[in-house]
Amino acid sequence: MRVVQAVRFGEPEVLVPTEAPAPVAGAGHVVIEVSVAAIDFVQTQIRRGFTPGPPLPTPPYVPGASIAGRVRAVGPGTDPAWIGRRVVTHTASGYGGNAELAAAEVEALIPVPDGLGLPEAAALLDDGATALALVETAGIRPHEWVLVAAAAGGVGSLLVQLARVAGARVIGAVGSTPKRELVRDKLGADVVVDYSSPGWPDRVRAATGGRGRGSATWAQPPQQAIRILGRPERDLNVGFIRAGTV
Repeated sequence: MRVVQAVRFGEPEVLVPTEAPAPVAGAGHVVIEVSVAAIDFVQTQIRRGFTPGPPLPTPPYVPGASIAGRVRAVGPGTDPAWIGRRVVTHTASGYGGNAELAAAEVEALIPVPDGLGLPEAAALLDDGATALALVETAGIRPHEWVLVAAAAGGVGSLLVQLARVAGARVIGAVGSTPKRELVRDKLGADVVVDYSSPGWPDRVRAATGGRGRGSATWAQPPQQAIRILGRPERDLNVGFIRAGTV
């Protein structure tokens, strides 16, 4: 089968298309015909030889942990009804997703409902779980203010929508005009601020009735926001940034 292999740690040029043996479904596992292999920030950092948590693989290796596709084969003792179903999941090893076929544990399979595309399902697998966990942990209440930093990003864009569904009033913080339009017009934030603009803290204070913090819940807050506006009532941090090519 065809795969994309990282022959060593480094920039994108270390990725090389090649051939590899197809996986075989063992007990409790399935083989998925991969339609979409998500590329997230963590995977790009692992490819560069930096790990934010998962252990580093030994090159050469096939990157990719989050995949979506159809089940092609099942292992011994696994319900054959899975064959042909559209699913989204993580690979069994945490790698190997950038391939035509990949193995996954049957217990980790999430059926993709009709009407949802496989690319969208793959995009939701990790960012969606993170956003849901943040919203549940925050205990967002109706009518309170929620400030979402990086509101146009993968997790941030979901947080804006989930906070709105929870009845909160949402301030989306972004860093460019196109992102402001996306967060305001498509995602439904009540207020959008550009934290590359010196006056953005004043807009936050004005929107929250001069409080700036108080009843505000912060998700993914930039440290600049805390320094300027003060510690919020509930402060949730997720993610990291490391300079360099992805």
